Amino acid sequence: MQKSSAPRSYLVLENYIGGKFVSCQNHIDSYDPSTGEVYCKVPDSGKEEVDAAVEAAKEAFPDWSARSPQQRADILNKLADLIEASVEEFAQAESRDQGKTVTFARTVDIPRSAYNFRFFASSVLYHTNDCTQMDHMGCLNYTIRCPVGVAGLISPWNLPLYLLTWKIAPAIASGNTVVAKPSEMTSVTAWMMCKLVEKAGVPPGVVNIVFGTGPKAGDALVGHPDVPLISFTGSTATATHITERSAPHCKKLSLELGGKNPAIIFADADLDQCIQTTVRSSFSNQGEICLCTSRIYVERSIYSEFLERFVAAAKKWKTGTPSDPSNSNGALISKEHLEKVRSFVALARSEGGIIHCGEGVHELDLPQRNKSGYFMPATVISAISDSSRVMQEEIFGPVTCVSLFDTEDEAVSKGNCVRYGLAATVWSRDVGKIHRMANRLQAGLVWANCWLVRDLNLPFGGMKNSGVGREGGKDSYHFFTEVKSITVKH
Repeated sequence: MQKSSAPRSYLVLENYIGGKFVSCQNHIDSYDPSTGEVYCKVPDSGKEEVDAAVEAAKEAFPDWSARSPQQRADILNKLADLIEASVEEFAQAESRDQGKTVTFARTVDIPRSAYNFRFFASSVLYHTNDCTQMDHMGCLNYTIRCPVGVAGLISPWNLPLYLLTWKIAPAIASGNTVVAKPSEMTSVTAWMMCKLVEKAGVPPGVVNIVFGTGPKAGDALVGHPDVPLISFTGSTATATHITERSAPHCKKLSLELGGKNPAIIFADADLDQCIQTTVRSSFSNQGEICLCTSRIYVERSIYSEFLERFVAAAKKWKTGTPSDPSNSNGALISKEHLEKVRSFVALARSEGGIIHCGEGVHELDLPQRNKSGYFMPATVISAISDSSRVMQEEIFGPVTCVSLFDTEDEAVSKGNCVRYGLAATVWSRDVGKIHRMANRLQAGLVWANCWLVRDLNLPFGGMKNSGVGREGGKDSYHFFTEVKSITVKH
């Protein structure tokens, strides 16, 4: 990333602090992934800007936390209305900023962003507390939940507004104020949302957004003594640093990290449905979703048939310009990330893996202005060892590996043989087998005969190196509040 002054021809973002847009002296180049060209200047914020945002959030906290859940919910619903009224504008911006197709942003990212506000506006109204009575002591015991204070929120680049609102919505619905740092690579829709915050009636200081890099802005937020809570979505390596930096302050942490998610396909699976869904689960959003399937294990008796049909379907998963509605995938987030993903394919080839389609097998037909973009076709690999880095490390791109198994026990062992444990899918018509597999797989989410079906009331999060804590209706409410036990002798 390069720092430079901002020519007028570029979109220049500003921080949003205390209800006002505040300019920044230094900026970071932000690239359009579909062309490889700089199109936006993002504030390169640091300690000074974070300190100002935290102070604004602290000042706003007493009034905001004293409002009733219904009052806060009304404002969240208004903000959802405003986002929904600008779906197309947001979708176009998200596509250009992140590289995803406009269609994906229009149908997934932006509608879900609005729904996040609606969901938590509703759920915060219906939480209940515990109450017990001790007759022999003449005491009544009950619990209440209180907002924590200033919440530090750090969101990633793959689903920018979607995952930012997944944090902001429960935080402010529960009565907290927030300082958020989106990824410096995808900051535009967060900046656009700031323009709607005041219109929705959010008081100044309740939502503050500081743009910048992790080592500067992120580190200042994580280490700030007046930010008692951090919610982070991103890499396991960054989470390790966050844990170390926050430890002296005993901060509450929610860490939603990486995945290396298996699909386990038994011989009795409905292959038509399975193949259609597994192509989608492997390659959606350029494979840049933490829940994407990157390891596919198929029972031996159907392995050849599955592989042939799956490769044929993957070849039809079109990659190209994000604005073309016939394309399923757009561009990857950056040149560096594209090179990283490609390096895994090269590693697989050097280890004897078979590349059935995608990278290195066929070239993309791109318009001239997009030839410097960060595009990569859907890639399917087989004949690779479970111990290979290709099978063990998170690739986070449109690459999936297909292998085989013979027994249910072997399928469980292969599914659990990585350090991650975020999600898994199981394909079978045998209900008993599904329940056994779901119980034994080390994953926070298990889908059977489907993928990415989400009830937001249910816990979201992973095991092992895939994270700490859970998010969702009740779980987010518990994270963004502290429980207090009260005993009254009568």
